[in-house]
Amino acid sequence: MVSIFNNKEEIAPHAANIFIAAAQHAIQKRGRFLVVLTGGSSPVSIYKLLATPQYKTKIDWNNVFIFWGDERWVALDDSRSNAKMSYDFLLSHVDIPKSNVFPMYKEGFSPEEYALEYEKSIKNLTGEDGQFDLILLGMGDDGHTASLFPGETVLQENDKWVSAYYLESQSMYRITLTAPIINKAKEIVVVTFGENKAHALNQVLYGDYNPEKYPMQLIKPIDGKLLFLTDQAAISSQ
Repeated sequence: MVSIFNNKEEIAPHAANIFIAAAQHAIQKRGRFLVVLTGGSSPVSIYKLLATPQYKTKIDWNNVFIFWGDERWVALDDSRSNAKMSYDFLLSHVDIPKSNVFPMYKEGFSPEEYALEYEKSIKNLTGEDGQFDLILLGMGDDGHTASLFPGETVLQENDKWVSAYYLESQSMYRITLTAPIINKAKEIVVVTFGENKAHALNQVLYGDYNPEKYPMQLIKPIDGKLLFLTDQAAISSQ
């Protein structure tokens, strides 16, 4: 499903309302909301909005559990950290217990070791079904999502829920949820906008199936919903 907005500014309130509705439904039904946040610049306006009194008071943050879709293997106070960005614009402004937040980085671990620990943390909350209530994703202009980059072996992962690897093109380690765990989610929302995303978005949605080149095509929920939130610039430029 694709929702097209006039501009990127219109996306934020729609995404924030989806977040709130998913949280309220999950907490009412099961007593907790398991959500995966995304990094990059695309969700900043969404997080800012969720941090405002108008929005944050609609959620029982004591029963929200925060994970991330991917992370650069950098310290949590590094400006490149997805967790830091999420704290700066959202998590530091809401009353969520620290024990409910699971950053994708920990001192004293190698990336590969922490990928195993992160998967254990997920299983401790979800059991073997590994189902999140909501996963927020972005998409790069190369068609990657999370740290599922074109041509990388992580794209063939069928068993691990979390994987860490060295990304040569960026000269750094990345840690990421894999397609199998992402596709278990009840709801997946992809936020992507702007002219620079137009080519990849068109290929992902309407092109031949080629996930080695456009990894976003791997995201196909088993039972859940998949929604793209985009703008006219990304559509009209195709």
